[in-house]
Amino acid sequence: MWLFAMFDLPVKTPADRRRYAQFRKLLLNDGFSMMQYSVYARYCASEESAAVHRQLVRDGLPDEGQVRLLAVTDRQFGKMENYIGKKRKPAEDPPRQLMLF
Repeated sequence: MWLFAMFDLPVKTPADRRRYAQFRKLLLNDGFSMMQYSVYARYCASEESAAVHRQLVRDGLPDEGQVRLLAVTDRQFGKMENYIGKKRKPAEDPPRQLMLF
């Protein structure tokens, strides 16, 4: 399962830019990767894992701006079409999980 965080935050004042940077850093520190500007995604192994990361994002929401969270299955994620210019790029594979013995 993939958890997407899409956001549009104000950046007009230095305080706005600081809040934007703090929110972006929160996402990166929680394992999200930038897919596009203001669109970040994180692979979650289960619904329970996604719920934990949703709550972490909720706890770090800035006072202003708009944030959307969207969960999609691996199958749905695999149907995504990615283009760079006019060339199609394959979708990312889910990260491999480490096996600890």
